[in-house]
Amino acid sequence: MTKKINGQCLCGAVQITAEVDNPRLRACHCDMCRQHTSGAFFSLETVPGSITVEGPVKVYDSSDWATRAFCGTCGSTLWYGTKHDDAKNLAAGLFPNAGGGVLKVEFFADQCPQGYAIAGDHRKMTTTETIALFAPAEE
Repeated sequence: MTKKINGQCLCGAVQITAEVDNPRLRACHCDMCRQHTSGAFFSLETVPGSITVEGPVKVYDSSDWATRAFCGTCGSTLWYGTKHDDAKNLAAGLFPNAGGGVLKVEFFADQCPQGYAIAGDHRKMTTTETIALFAPAEE
């Protein structure tokens, strides 16, 4: 069953709505995510095409294939996006109770700093596995 969720940045200037049907959380430990959020980046899987965004969004081209967005007023992280399909992987912290999501996977788990670990029974993908999933070698 699809459910509409509403979220916002820290100052409330950016408002986001999306739909979830089986909310799953993902954590990423890559260098860029950790620099952008000061820890693992937790994103919430949403129904494709269901996201609406209003407010002062700033988008940064963080690589050849990805963007990162933040609130132009308070700087809150909003999403990690992929350029080829314009997908937005919304920051889970924008939504009350992380949108009701359950952690299902950690990306770049072998890059997780020694100072913390995420507990629970979920998939932990290495750098090699993550890159193979998102950027398979062209043949």
